[in-house]
Parts: sequence; structure tokens; C-alpha cells
Amino acid sequence: MTFKKICTLDDLWEGEMASFEIDGQEVLVVAPEGGEIRAFQGMCPHQDIPLVEGKFDGKTVVCRAHLWQFDACSGKGINPSDCALAQYPVKIEGDHILVDTEGVMPLFAHT
Repeated sequence: MTFKKICTLDDLWEGEMASFEIDGQEVLVVAPEGGEIRAFQGMCPHQDIPLVEGKFDGKTVVCRAHLWQFDACSGKGINPSDCALAQYPVKIEGDHILVDTEGVMPLFAHT
């Protein structure tokens, strides 16, 4: 595994999301309310819209284009439920958030 530092814990507060490019892949990092920091593919599996341009209420990521919704703890689709976001391993070292994109490919859904 090749973890890369992307930001610090001070850069991402509970209930916030941020987007980073890692090895040519757009990665969405979320800090769900009451949960652990997660990293998912940064592009909506529907039509390749950056998810960071959408909304995040601390529990659900919503794409701005067609309002597709994803659970911020699992990446599973809520609406529609037959899709998901690829999830990347996350590691916290001291104050740093690290993500590994190696071997994980973004998922795409029906249109």
C-alpha cells in the first residue's frame, strides 16, 4: 500500500468534505458526523460530476447534477440504491490524513 498525505485533521472538520487529486484520481474525503474519516471516488458514478460541488450534511453526499445520494460512511447509494462509490483506504498518522488509491478503480453506474 502506498499511502499519501493529503491534508491535516485541522483541514477537515466533522461534517465537512474536501476533494484532492491523488495519482490522477479525484478523491473525495469526508468527515461524517460521529464517524471516521472516509475517502471515496471524487466523481459521481452517474455522469462524472465532481461530488465536492454537491452538498454534504454530515451523513449524506448529494451530487449537484441529478441529486444522487450516497452514504458518507459506506459509499453505498441511497438514491438510487443500486450504485456505490469506490472507497479508498484511509490512515491517520499523528495530525495527517493519508489515502491510498492503489488498485482501487472508480465505479460507474447506469445512466
